[in-house]
Amino acid sequence: MYNKIMVPIDLAHLEVLEPSLAAVADLARHYDAEVCYVGVTGNAPGSVARTPEEFTRKLEAFAQERAKVHGQPVSTHTIISPDPIADLDDDLIQAIEDVGADLVVMPTHPPKHLDVIMPSHGGKVAIHTKASVFLIRPKNT
Repeated sequence: MYNKIMVPIDLAHLEVLEPSLAAVADLARHYDAEVCYVGVTGNAPGSVARTPEEFTRKLEAFAQERAKVHGQPVSTHTIISPDPIADLDDDLIQAIEDVGADLVVMPTHPPKHLDVIMPSHGGKVAIHTKASVFLIRPKNT
């Protein structure tokens, strides 16, 4: 049913992603699907990497470590954005098409009143793509 699962990755906050990563591992094995880890970085030095090239190397290393967990083929896709925070939703939507993903798995937060003004990333991605989007909430909610 699914051939390529895209997973947005924030290398600065991997601990928050653990429930999503566990779901991706199960789904990848179940569907015998490739997992594409997507990361967004800026041109300026950041907390994860000083250059986009260093960020790409770290994202690739992360993907290879995850491949050992789920045993499925992996790929990576680095997006270099002038404003990663402001452009994140649009960048992820474009990445789905660029990598050919048919499923996106990403973490989300519990619904809040503020979502009416500022919708979640997952909600916007789901509305603007043909791919299925699986949002993972933290267990303690």
